[in-house]
Amino acid sequence: MALARHVDPDTLIQALHDHPSKAHKHHFQTKSATSTVTPYSSRYASQQEISKFVIPQQGAPADAVHQMLKDELDLDGRPNLNLASFVGTYMEREAEALMVENLSKNMSDADEYPAMMAMHARCVSIISHLWGVQKGETAVGSATTGSSEAIHLGGLAMKRRWQEKRDKEGKDKSKPNIIMGSNAQVALEKFARYFEVEARILDVSEKSLYRLDPELVKENIDENTIGVFVILGSTYTGHYEPVEEISELLDEYEKKTGIDIPIHVDAASGGFIAPFTHAKAGGHKWNFQLPRVKSINTSGHKFGLVYAGVGWIIWRDESYLPKHLIFELHYLGGTEESYTLNFSRPGAQIIAQYYNLIHLGFEGYRNIMENCLANARLLSKALEKTGWYVCVSDIHRKKGDHIYTGAGDVDYGTETETSADYNAGLPVVAFRLSDDFKQDYSHVKQESISTLLRAKQYIIPNYPLPPSCQSTEILRVVVRESMSLDLLDHLITDIIAVTEQLMTTDAVDLAALQPGATSVEKAHQSRGVDGQHKHLARRPMGEGVHRSVC
Repeated sequence: MALARHVDPDTLIQALHDHPSKAHKHHFQTKSATSTVTPYSSRYASQQEISKFVIPQQGAPADAVHQMLKDELDLDGRPNLNLASFVGTYMEREAEALMVENLSKNMSDADEYPAMMAMHARCVSIISHLWGVQKGETAVGSATTGSSEAIHLGGLAMKRRWQEKRDKEGKDKSKPNIIMGSNAQVALEKFARYFEVEARILDVSEKSLYRLDPELVKENIDENTIGVFVILGSTYTGHYEPVEEISELLDEYEKKTGIDIPIHVDAASGGFIAPFTHAKAGGHKWNFQLPRVKSINTSGHKFGLVYAGVGWIIWRDESYLPKHLIFELHYLGGTEESYTLNFSRPGAQIIAQYYNLIHLGFEGYRNIMENCLANARLLSKALEKTGWYVCVSDIHRKKGDHIYTGAGDVDYGTETETSADYNAGLPVVAFRLSDDFKQDYSHVKQESISTLLRAKQYIIPNYPLPPSCQSTEILRVVVRESMSLDLLDHLITDIIAVTEQLMTTDAVDLAALQPGATSVEKAHQSRGVDGQHKHLARRPMGEGVHRSVC
């Protein structure tokens, strides 16, 4: 969530009055709201704006406020066409009904809502089994508000275990570090900064498939490394990072040095994909089958198919969660153990997660994830078949093939194929204009594709790859459950139509397609900058994890 600044209404209103775009407006003051026949017959329809930055002295009719807010929210993008986001935008009516019926339940009131807490415990158990919990170990875990909180909890547990070990050995513990790739989601670097751990952010490259490079991991670990963040599903390109390969090199390192470095798997998206698909993780181990993997997180609100607001973290055994991080809470008549950053949190998403797990079952989740991957493959192949685009993601290429060989080599496959026939990864299509296209149509900017598609209501971002590869920009589509074959057909048709339109448009006309100026209101309330002025950002793109693409 972006930081928001306090807004001085007097300064803002003056700016709004002075701004050319507001020159046609007149504001009339009335003392109080009056009863109206419809919301549009109230004074808020034409005479007075609803208060934005200070609480009004007098309230306003419920129907008028509802309608005015609804009208403003119509300016948002359509969630189902927000192809930039991994977060789910569809749930069945029965699941929505359960959520509405339980909106008022607070997860912190465990003694008051025992049935909800039982569902929470069942979810932890079910997910633990999906991730290969081992016999003889007692997995322990918790719901979180999302993967960001879960990553912080996993990282903090690794730091505390490292500190305890250093104390026993009588060694310095003032310089902890953690390893991650520059393709990491910003939550991983946030953990390092907030909890005072040196973030060793390693470059990714085309050679490493834009994911954490095991060779660089080997070069950067030492006795102060508290752990390695390995990502099961890069948000940039959808690639799974090689958990098993990194685990093996850490095994070798321990044999040589005696230093035991754990792995935390950030499976924000892949945690609900790899267990169900035929491809798994490409034939490699990634979960608790690997002894070095101590904790895993995922987002229930991504491919767990729940609306925003729920994540999960599981430790393979309760011994890996330091006791002094666990709080024993005596609250409202009951006693509970807790290890979270938040206290109060909604319980409805937990109930919805349990609903999905029981309603869909293993086969239901498998069908949905296989459908997502099949549609992502179709989109990838259709784009490359045009000769205008090259996919940086590679779930549409046969297993073991990672290189684009030309539009003529695109194979649409067969009806009986599954994800096991292809490279494992997230249902993400990351693509760019081909070199031949850029040579023939040098006046076409890739971001114009994104802009024109936005005019058709699709939200498809255009952004650079991580810092060491930032000269390459990609467009990215996340194929979620709600991307039907019919919608996919429209999307492919519209991408082709937009591209053809740009091919026949001259360079002068394209200038009008570039992003517009930041609004006066946004300039007052946020310290961020738009894409046009990204060079003015306070932190250069090359420093750390430079963007959140979730």
